Amino acid sequence: MKRDHGRGGLTVTPYRGYGSHREAFLTGRVFRQSPLARMLPRRGFLRDLADVVRRIARRGLAGASVEIRLADSHVTVTTNPDGYFDAHLPLSPHLPRDTAWHQADLRVTADHEAPVCATADVYIPAPETDLLVISDIDDTVMYTGVAHKLGMLYRLFIEKPHRRTAFPGVASLYQALHRGADDRGERPILYVSRGPWAIYEVLETFFQLNRIPVGPILFLREWGLSLRHPWPRRAEDHKQKLISRMLALFEGVPCILIGDSGQHDPEVYTRIVKAYPDRVQAIYIRRVDRRPDRERAIQRLRDQIRHTRCDLVLATDSVRMAEHAHAHGFISAHGVEAVRRDVTGSDDDVA
Repeated sequence: MKRDHGRGGLTVTPYRGYGSHREAFLTGRVFRQSPLARMLPRRGFLRDLADVVRRIARRGLAGASVEIRLADSHVTVTTNPDGYFDAHLPLSPHLPRDTAWHQADLRVTADHEAPVCATADVYIPAPETDLLVISDIDDTVMYTGVAHKLGMLYRLFIEKPHRRTAFPGVASLYQALHRGADDRGERPILYVSRGPWAIYEVLETFFQLNRIPVGPILFLREWGLSLRHPWPRRAEDHKQKLISRMLALFEGVPCILIGDSGQHDPEVYTRIVKAYPDRVQAIYIRRVDRRPDRERAIQRLRDQIRHTRCDLVLATDSVRMAEHAHAHGFISAHGVEAVRRDVTGSDDDVA
């Protein structure tokens, strides 16, 4: 939000892309950034508040042309009415295979505007990837308090990244899952959230500060807030559709699903297991809701998939998840010990 130094103007924000060695996908947004009044200080509460308002109130630029180049591949797309673009690039066989991260070049043109250029990182995992990790964010990686709407909105939009709380052991658990059983892998970790794209930059900084493997934070959504519709659009099937899309992209690669008990993750993930009974190796659910009826409901879901190879683990902390992952060969002994150290060395309570 602060890169324009308050001047405003045409802006493009590309989000991290992803793909296989056959194809890549890249999403982003083109919008006009509102300028800041000159009397506002460059630092402090008023500036932070103004930036929050600009982030929430930004309006996308429809009909802008976005030219994207990745290695020998090239595509041009047009932004939708909300200013978003969603590009699909069939990849040439000349894409380097000795690195997982690649850089795409973007050039944005719009009527009566000077062209804007940007770059975006695109994650292409190695062809021999043995496991895909798909994780929720809110109340799974960091404490959000989704059940308490006003507090959730404050934490989503206003709270600074360094003040946000990661659950103890999350960083070491996700690092262990990323590295794999031999501590040398680079497994893809994809994050799914029903949060808005407007908090993308904040999440990116939060992951970096907490040493959590970033992966493409690519599964947020547009809330569609307006004066006539001041509450987010409903998106009941958001996670299930995106996870199914990922399983189709990484065809044949098994996966682990990580979520929390506070909302609908156990139900969504159970439906995924029923649709892909041979793909899901484990479901890890962080217990953030201790109501007896909720625990009974999760137990019924566990019974529904008992005949498959997937275990549904309801865990009070990251150690339980790590122990199961180690027992099933998903992470190394070094990885599970790192999680134990992080959790037992923390003074914070685990929800």
